[in-house]
Amino acid sequence: MIDPFMLAAIEQAKKSLAEGGIPIGSVLVINGEIVGRGHNQRVQKGSCVLHAEMDCLENAGRLTAKDYQNAVLYSTLSPCDMCSGTVLLYGIPKVVVGENRTFQGPEAYVQSRGVELVIQDNTECVQLMQDFIAAKPELWNEDIGE
Repeated sequence: MIDPFMLAAIEQAKKSLAEGGIPIGSVLVINGEIVGRGHNQRVQKGSCVLHAEMDCLENAGRLTAKDYQNAVLYSTLSPCDMCSGTVLLYGIPKVVVGENRTFQGPEAYVQSRGVELVIQDNTECVQLMQDFIAAKPELWNEDIGE
């Protein structure tokens, strides 16, 4: 079965790539509806914090604690420490990850804090990242702080 929310996140990843950025996308879903979309914009906006998940949450705007408690965050790649911390801060109970082969954030820690983590191992997500890392390893290393 094709997950329409992950497809929307992949669309965002491809948008970032087309803009010259890093192909990572994210959507925030509340009660079966996408309320925020985002993609990695560190390159495009010269930002140190606009990972896909951060851009997505910013685009969702101000939400209530109850909204976050009913939310699911989708990301094409395993969220990093910064993005995982934001999930914990706002109490988002579930994160669906496209892939964690090319990069794995603090998944065990996030799970130990009660977040349900679903790893889809989506081949399109893996391919997007593998191709990007091979083509632009220095940009990728910058994105993950190496």
